[in-house]
Amino acid sequence: MTTTYPNIIDGARDDAGAGFDVINASTGEVAGRAISADAETLDRAVAAARRAFPGWAATPWADRQAACNKIAGLIGAHAEDLARLLSTEQGKPLNGVGARFEIGGCQAWTSYTASLTLEPEILQDTPEGRVELHRVPIGVVGAITPWNWPVLIGIWHIIPTILAGNCVIIKPSENTPLSTLRLVELMQEALPPGVVQALASDGGLGPDMTTHPGIDKISFTGSIPTGSKVMASAAKDIKRVTLELGGNDPGIVLPDVDPKAIAEGLFWGAFINNGQTCAALKRLYVHEDVHDAVAEALVGVASAMPMGDGLDEASIVGPIQNRNQYNIVRDAVQDALDKGAVLLCGGIPEGNDLFFPTTILSGVEPGMKLHDLEQFGPALGITKWRDEDAVVALANDDKCGLGASVWSSDPARARRLADRISAGTVWINKHGMIQPNAPFGGVRQSGIGVQFGVDGLRECTNVKTIIS
Repeated sequence: MTTTYPNIIDGARDDAGAGFDVINASTGEVAGRAISADAETLDRAVAAARRAFPGWAATPWADRQAACNKIAGLIGAHAEDLARLLSTEQGKPLNGVGARFEIGGCQAWTSYTASLTLEPEILQDTPEGRVELHRVPIGVVGAITPWNWPVLIGIWHIIPTILAGNCVIIKPSENTPLSTLRLVELMQEALPPGVVQALASDGGLGPDMTTHPGIDKISFTGSIPTGSKVMASAAKDIKRVTLELGGNDPGIVLPDVDPKAIAEGLFWGAFINNGQTCAALKRLYVHEDVHDAVAEALVGVASAMPMGDGLDEASIVGPIQNRNQYNIVRDAVQDALDKGAVLLCGGIPEGNDLFFPTTILSGVEPGMKLHDLEQFGPALGITKWRDEDAVVALANDDKCGLGASVWSSDPARARRLADRISAGTVWINKHGMIQPNAPFGGVRQSGIGVQFGVDGLRECTNVKTIIS
């Protein structure tokens, strides 16, 4: 029997509206059903949030921290069920850096964020006067989240926002709404009605959120083209925005590395969540002296990773989540092959499912889609380099600037090179290893604002200056 997961409005389950199927990426079968919210549904949720906001904003910080800690406990208590639901709709395996990892990250991120505070800052206290800077809640925040890490990214949007005293209406991707709906249902045990609500939609609700006069801020994670539309739409009534958009992250491997020692780190940097991660390693530049050895070691790791149904305990790598993204990856790989890249492992699959073998190509150069565009999937191109200035220029020559990495056995040299790379985060001898106390955001078209830590918490507030 197929389970229907209702929307969560004003603290209760709400099943008003037509249902739609959510497909299991591993099997092609129906994973469950969600209810498609419309403009009237959104109006009801906004009204509930606006009723809840004054009381929640006035709730003492310590009490809001306690509520967030209770949410962390609820996630832990329901971790296995959430992980299995997530795996069923998203496709990622239970094991490896998969569904259980994601749900564990949700609990850890919530616990850490709950420990944060924003104390008033005294900017001046002199006989001439006193100036205080306070951080105050914005109001009602609309959160629009993607399908790749649906529960964890949901936590990133929700927890700092409510800790700061706001109310949240979250709209998960139509591809993966079920685990987010269930997460928000669990949150009702810790929160007053209307503080966090969840609305699924099979299309059309996002624009309604960005233009709704009762929503004060939009927080969006997703593609650059959609982020541009969100920003333009939100500008009509000057909504605040936080945008975490795409990345085409470079990694530069210096000639002094031990290829075998870095191979697993390179693999997970590129293929975490099957490459469906905004900050995954997407352009790998390897010095000519170690190119062949690094490629061989990386292929060895990739070839040993079992791929299969997300609910199979033996699987470490799963399918691409949806057909549209599958076609993007397939097109990028085919374009590289047509233009002379060399296939080292994987390749274009012949089946009709969403499993795409882990694919690595060498000889990938500018002008190939696999180099120039964000593939967002299990395909990685390797580019050989000789001159350091040239490879830094190539790494920086992209509309994105989310993350980057430098790989070297010489910490001082790696740091000097990292300082020359234009990106929101640069890792040394690792890639994509985000953490809750380190601000994360991009430059150029990779977004506006940051998430995580105190800096991310500040994004959930307005500045109020009191001068006396």
